[in-house]
Amino acid sequence: MIKIAKTAGFCFGVTRAINLTLETAEKHGKAFTYGPLIHNNDVIAELQTKGISVTDSLEQQFTPVIIRSHGVPSSVYSELAEKNLRFVDATCPFVEKIHRIVAEESAAGADVIIAGDGSHPEVIGILGHAKNNAKAVNSTEELEMLCKNEKNFGQNALIAVAQTTFDMVKWAELKKNIKKHYTKVKFFDTICLATSNRQTEADKLSKESDVMIVIGGNHSSNSRKLYEICKRNTKTFFVENAAALPRDELKCLLSSQDVKIGITAGASTPAYIIKEVHITMSEIINEAMDAEFMAALDQMDRVRVYTGNRVKATVVAVNKTEAVVDIGTKHSGYILADELSANPNLTPEDVVKVGDVIDCIVTKINDADGYVYLSKKQVDAQAGIEKIVKAKEENATIKGVVTAVVKGGVIVTSEEGARVFVPASQTGVSRNGKLEDILKKEVGFKVIEVNEGRGRVVGSIRAAEKELTDAVKAKFWDELEVGKEFTGEVKSMESYGVFVDLGGVDGMVHSSELTWGRIKHPKEIVAIGDKLNVYVKAFDPEKKRVSLSAKRAEDNPWTKFTSEFAVGDVASVQVVSTTPFGAFAQIIPGVDGLIHISQISLERVTNVAQVLSVGQVVEAKITEIDEEKSRVSLSIKELLTPAEAEEAAEEATEEAAE
Repeated sequence: MIKIAKTAGFCFGVTRAINLTLETAEKHGKAFTYGPLIHNNDVIAELQTKGISVTDSLEQQFTPVIIRSHGVPSSVYSELAEKNLRFVDATCPFVEKIHRIVAEESAAGADVIIAGDGSHPEVIGILGHAKNNAKAVNSTEELEMLCKNEKNFGQNALIAVAQTTFDMVKWAELKKNIKKHYTKVKFFDTICLATSNRQTEADKLSKESDVMIVIGGNHSSNSRKLYEICKRNTKTFFVENAAALPRDELKCLLSSQDVKIGITAGASTPAYIIKEVHITMSEIINEAMDAEFMAALDQMDRVRVYTGNRVKATVVAVNKTEAVVDIGTKHSGYILADELSANPNLTPEDVVKVGDVIDCIVTKINDADGYVYLSKKQVDAQAGIEKIVKAKEENATIKGVVTAVVKGGVIVTSEEGARVFVPASQTGVSRNGKLEDILKKEVGFKVIEVNEGRGRVVGSIRAAEKELTDAVKAKFWDELEVGKEFTGEVKSMESYGVFVDLGGVDGMVHSSELTWGRIKHPKEIVAIGDKLNVYVKAFDPEKKRVSLSAKRAEDNPWTKFTSEFAVGDVASVQVVSTTPFGAFAQIIPGVDGLIHISQISLERVTNVAQVLSVGQVVEAKITEIDEEKSRVSLSIKELLTPAEAEEAAEEATEEAAE
């Protein structure tokens, strides 16, 4: 017998939101909902066929925008007004009422407690209307943490509201506990009446049924709460639509003619999906009562099963927490997620699929309730030891996942389920590092010790990493050639240059090869961690040295100089340094010329620094260009006129007389 709850399906707020959205799309030819309009994938997919898309951006190209039934924070309305965007507000009237209560009471100085899931869109929206301190709590435990961590919260005044779809039983319990901690509290019972009636009917119907089907979207808060209520009373399945019904598991449960089935649905579930589930359930019941199926059950009774027995199991259903299997008996077989694989990162869907035939070991039997628990992981572990022994003989690398940190090292579980102890010194983690940093990570390891009698295996991650590194380095040296380009990372720096990681091997770029310009220290142009484009100038495989350069021929300032200047040209140059034999002056960035002491003045100069100073700009004539050695000779003296020469001679005579 199948009974459908009268309150199942769309509530007033959802119906209103969908109608407003359809009207808007029909009027404008398109519409955009700010986030999913409701938590039901089938409805969202159907709306897309009518030109209605989901957006999380408030921009002109995504208008007209629909504010969904869950509501939004006040800041969203401000942004809509600021950007002058067209929008239609489909917020449920019951949610709008909570917004007004929170805004008014918090503006008067009250702190706010919201009973609900803090990550749910409706609760996020309510929090966004508070003018004062506001917190969401989803349980008594969360309330206790709030009271413990925030001593001043609610000391002056406090109000408490509930998410419209909050569990009424939990709300009553929360109110009782809030009163214990806060004396100045005002309660507002904001659970939607439709939600209240739906939860009450679900509770009653589940108590009268052997099996309950709750229909709703995976992210629907009110549907999840219906599931929680029903599963307190009876075997309950939570499905999004008829296609999600676990047919094989239901067939086993519905083999009796006296089974009573109840169906309810969340506020986001359309009537046509409820009807499809009803029809499919009727088909499953008929299949379950088929004569051939009953004969198969009789045959199953003759098969003997016991704890420790190794059996073949056929996977008939898989969900997020377990796999349901058929082992050829009347029992319902279950393999929990942590017994399917030793890898904690894998879900049941990652390990098996419907139709797979797997080897398992029976771990627990309950003949009274007709179920049996099994383990695939134990069978895998036995097979894993055989592979471990072979890997040690062949010095092969095995893949595994670090599943635990223990005294003195870590436990790595191989892909086949074998547990391997890796000492801390063999993990590859430095002395100052934390072993927890590699927890749940996939690693390769070498087997260094096996004791089959004791079932003890010792491995080394470091040895596997070294082998891999050595292979990478060997390949690097085999393929290395002068001129080969790399993009490496600057790993360290000295005054004379930087060391660059080329992928397992470091090369050095001398300071003179970093840039065509003049620098005193590499830190002027690069920092540790920078990416640097370099090419190989020279290398020595025996000494494992690679010399690199970051200078590009096309950037060579000498090329620019020779194309713009010639012997006899006059240039404005800047003195960059002085020496006992002359001064060096920059002609263009990257090219300096020497003004010899004899070319500074018509008179004899004995101290260059007394005539020229660093930073001084002077006119000089290019007297020689040595392209082979990239050298330039300059002269100031050759630009001096006869008058200037006579004036300089007079000054020299006066100085001599004095």
